Amino acid sequence: MHHLSLGRQGEAIAQAYVRRHCSVLHVNWKSGRREIDIVAGKDNSIYFIEVKTRCGDRYGWPEEAVNYKKEEHIRSVATDYLLQYALHPVSIRFDIIAITFYGNTYDLVHLRDVF
Repeated sequence: MHHLSLGRQGEAIAQAYVRRHCSVLHVNWKSGRREIDIVAGKDNSIYFIEVKTRCGDRYGWPEEAVNYKKEEHIRSVATDYLLQYALHPVSIRFDIIAITFYGNTYDLVHLRDVF
């Protein structure tokens, strides 16, 4: 599977998963050249969610791709998001949804409050 279509498929699965638990406010929200995959909310809390998708575990687990530099980008985009919409949520959380495909099946791992 081509990595772009794999990523799109992973993001679609992640969005459906998130919608079962809270409201999706934005998808692929951009600030300059950086973006956050999913911005969600529930009960005056905002969740900034990075989605990582891999085909098998040969090159490591998807969540391992979120390094310090990516974390800094996500924090920066989150700050811009909150400023643009003048939001003052009770809590802010940074999550990773890691999806690993194994042929026609997949595993989804939701890591909450990762940084």
